[in-house]
Amino acid sequence: MHKHELVVVANRLPVDQHVASDGTRSWVTSPGGLVTAMKSVMEDVDSAAWVGWPGLTDEAIEPFEADGMSLFPVFLTNSEVEKYYEGFSNGTLWPLYHDVIADPNFHRTWWDAYVDVNRKFAAAAASVAVRGGTVWVHDYQLQLVPEMIRAQRPDLKIGFFNHIPFPPFELFAQLPKRNLVLRGLLGADLVGFQRERDSINFMTCVRQLLGYRSAEHEIHVPGIGVEPDRTVVARAFPISIDTSVYDRLTKDPAVLKRAEEIRAELGNPKRIVLGVDRLDYTKGIRHRLKAYGELLAEGAVDPHLVTMLQVATPSRERVDAYRQLRDEVELTVGRLNGDFAPLGRPAITYMHRSFNREEMTALYMAADVLLVTSLRDGMNLVAKEYISSRVDCQGVLVLSEFTGAADELRAATLVNPHDIDELKTAILHALAMSPDEQRAAMESLRRQVENNTVQDWADDFLSVLSEGGERNSSPHIPEVRLSGETAPPLEELDESVERFMSIPRVLIASDFDGVLAPIVAHRDDAQALPDSLAALRGFADIDGVNVALVSGRTLEDLDSRTHMPSSVVLVGSHGAEVGALPRDMDASVLDGASLSMNPQRTALLQSIRRTLEKIALKFPGTEVEVKPSAAVLHTRNARGRGGVNATEAALEYARTLPDVRVTPGKAVVEFSVIPATKGEAVETLARACAADAWLYIGDDVTDESVFARAEEDDITIKVGEGDTAAQFRLESPEDVRSFLVDLSRSLRTRAGRSDS
Repeated sequence: MHKHELVVVANRLPVDQHVASDGTRSWVTSPGGLVTAMKSVMEDVDSAAWVGWPGLTDEAIEPFEADGMSLFPVFLTNSEVEKYYEGFSNGTLWPLYHDVIADPNFHRTWWDAYVDVNRKFAAAAASVAVRGGTVWVHDYQLQLVPEMIRAQRPDLKIGFFNHIPFPPFELFAQLPKRNLVLRGLLGADLVGFQRERDSINFMTCVRQLLGYRSAEHEIHVPGIGVEPDRTVVARAFPISIDTSVYDRLTKDPAVLKRAEEIRAELGNPKRIVLGVDRLDYTKGIRHRLKAYGELLAEGAVDPHLVTMLQVATPSRERVDAYRQLRDEVELTVGRLNGDFAPLGRPAITYMHRSFNREEMTALYMAADVLLVTSLRDGMNLVAKEYISSRVDCQGVLVLSEFTGAADELRAATLVNPHDIDELKTAILHALAMSPDEQRAAMESLRRQVENNTVQDWADDFLSVLSEGGERNSSPHIPEVRLSGETAPPLEELDESVERFMSIPRVLIASDFDGVLAPIVAHRDDAQALPDSLAALRGFADIDGVNVALVSGRTLEDLDSRTHMPSSVVLVGSHGAEVGALPRDMDASVLDGASLSMNPQRTALLQSIRRTLEKIALKFPGTEVEVKPSAAVLHTRNARGRGGVNATEAALEYARTLPDVRVTPGKAVVEFSVIPATKGEAVETLARACAADAWLYIGDDVTDESVFARAEEDDITIKVGEGDTAAQFRLESPEDVRSFLVDLSRSLRTRAGRSDS
């Protein structure tokens, strides 16, 4: 798969599928502001990709090219769309993040779907990004993606931009799984918001809920155990529009003609008042209609001279709150027209449909007043589109102070839409403004929009992200291959083994559980496949071959389960315990490893054990295992959601232990007071036996520290599914058995040829 320098990740792909009358399907670029912004940025990068949902649930679509963009679809089922998108994203997060204008709903199944779908997006993004590349994740539907990508690809620079408001602490604190959402966002190097107060809200939540230090725009994120600490930047980047599009459209004769036709179709009124919104309860459409209806009732607005045009783009019509809003708006418009419309012309023209950009520009050019009365809005680009369309410097923008745009567009007529009297006064003021007053305000507004375009926004964000990503970059990061990618065929493994067997001195090492022994429900019942153990014992009898077993189990437990001869090195507790070395290995290389316990480490281990036991008491089925130098929380037998919650509690505790190596694995979290890893252990053993190359087989996250150290002649094999830096993959311990038996036969044949 081709890798890309920049990967944009958003809920939707930037294209919509168009079905022609003859049934032919094609992809058409979406008209949204984000698409416009990102397309121009992607064109400036040598290799860029976009990851998103194509909007279809009936078929999985392969990656494709459209309008010069490389697109990678993420397949979602109907159930996932219902629970992740309509449910948690728009039934929980959207209302909560918009000041609880509507009541948010909380359902655990929605959260589960949100996690699963975020994991799909993260896996897709990580699989297509080049080593050291940049991933830019967008919006509230994907707040867990940054941390998920970082876990798979810590070599990447990761940015996140929140297009909607971020709520104050008092509201965000109501969110179940709130800490998981915060940590998901903190997986990014840079978290961007529309308004400064949104970034402040976010940093306050991080301080209050996670206890992380912050100063100005920087958040100190402690690493887990001996992982390095990181600095995350959180600041405002107000998004804008591509003004060049409106420069072109306002000069288009067809658009100019259409603007004149719109006024004529509306009866050539003295003034046209326009509202353009997605049909959403956050847009203040009901407040706007109430204020305008009272002006009609009071006679302050003459419907013979002034007409209102309300465009309401369909939105989320499968969600109850949106269906209810549509019914209310249509009922209100019908009542006002029944009460106040002149003969042959409505007082309010209401259109519940979408319009293309040409038609929208003509509407902007025809309208004398634009009402933007959002109750809460991240930015509101409609306001900026209207300004960019008014090349005549006429027209009045009535703008809610609760939009992000209000921070920049200070020359607009700002209003509190909750105050109906104030809103009525603002509408009357806008209708009465003289051409000179309109020109003075509009010229100021146009300068602001033209000097801060969407390209400026994207360039600014990526520039800051590049700086932050470089600061947090970590050396020795492996390139990973995701489980969704095709591993090299086994023929390539055979070729690598052929080269490996020609090397004079080699080390062959393996994990135990999940590799030699199939995974079982109770870890005490695990038994290695006899043929696999026999093959490893046989390797140790061949000249030039050294053998090691490297496990998370204690050295004593590993020895009792394998009964290996002294020629096989046993490594326990993820590298913290190393057994006796054979006579032909240099034991002095272990001297600098500092693997011994001391009173301080013993006291620390006891403290960790007590804390993990408290966690285990809260979640029935979880267990604590104590090793000579580590304590382990086992969650495989936890009841219900206890495993996830216990792991979360353990990892949160881990951030308070800067000198402890914390290793999350399959249903385990291990706390080792001796800072060793399997990777360090294998590397040390390779030096001890003067191996020219090594082969390692593992199945767990803990084995990735070995895979990451592989060089050209080394062989790394991952057993089972999951993201990995290993070169090759085997499906099961049974496949490992076959591989080891064949390798044993080949090595003995080679040894026989050498003897002769």
